[in-house]
Amino acid sequence: MNERTNDALPVIAVAMGDPSGISPELTARILSEADLRGSARYVVFGDKRLLDLGIKDGGADPQVQVVRDGDALPLGDKPVFVDLANHDPADLKRGTATLAGGKAATENFRRALQFAASGQADAVFFTPFNKAAMRFAYPGYDDEIRFVRDAIGFEGAASEFNILDKLWNARVTSHIPLSEVAQNITQERILRALTLADANLRAAGFNPPRIAVAGINPHAGDGGNFGRDEIETIEPAVKAAKAKGFTVEGPFPSDTVFLRAKNGDFDAVLTMYHDQGQIAMKLIGFDRGVTLIGGFPFPICTPAHGTAYEIAGQGIANLGATRAALALAIKMAQDGKARARAAA
Repeated sequence: MNERTNDALPVIAVAMGDPSGISPELTARILSEADLRGSARYVVFGDKRLLDLGIKDGGADPQVQVVRDGDALPLGDKPVFVDLANHDPADLKRGTATLAGGKAATENFRRALQFAASGQADAVFFTPFNKAAMRFAYPGYDDEIRFVRDAIGFEGAASEFNILDKLWNARVTSHIPLSEVAQNITQERILRALTLADANLRAAGFNPPRIAVAGINPHAGDGGNFGRDEIETIEPAVKAAKAKGFTVEGPFPSDTVFLRAKNGDFDAVLTMYHDQGQIAMKLIGFDRGVTLIGGFPFPICTPAHGTAYEIAGQGIANLGATRAALALAIKMAQDGKARARAAA
């Protein structure tokens, strides 16, 4: 691999996602977007034969510069494609989660992460994975956060953020059973989630970010009539966050707080569990949603939707969320480079 370029444009490491879904098409099409190509340089990890399949599906050819694994990377105007040759198209099963697909996707992602962790890229972007396929290939796979930790040896705080235009959703708990949520809501975890949300929102240009905190019970507990979690746990955490200087309010009833945020009262909503925020965000704009995996040394972005197995190979995938995700990765990478220059 090459030494890091001194070019002013950020470098984005791109991982091709699950080959059985729309990821090949999305990768080919997003790398062909002229304005995004002019805003960053790209190093793509995947199988060139699958990219060619995506080119055929989507009708857009990004004209990549192909290198073999281990070759020096000529970071020029064209996206550089590191051909890992890790999934024979003859073995591809459209619309089906497979071990082969999971192996290819996990290898692509691992290589992109390690490339960024080595200082050669400013952000990572990936097209959608299929969790079942990832689990076939990586039995310990719970979600992308655990995978990233394992891939780059990171032990700090990290979280997923769902983003729709300028509205963010953070959460205290994520991929755990609903029956375990209440016992995992503590003042310490709420404060940690608020701290991480504040830092990532600032990195994306919000200064200061205005964060609303949702309750966990109906009507935010209704003064204790429907539970005391808000009184005993959530409200004290909000007060502690305010004492630290965060611009935060709550707890609010979760069935109305997103209406206020959508209308501009807040930049972000911190919810207590996964679907409390996910349902609201996806109803507001499923085709534009972005997932940011924040807290790591570099931003990691992907469209919030899945692999869309039902339309794989048809060339009709909606590019909106993919475009928004890559645009966010570029912006956060640009801002990170600017902060590094200012600090030098």
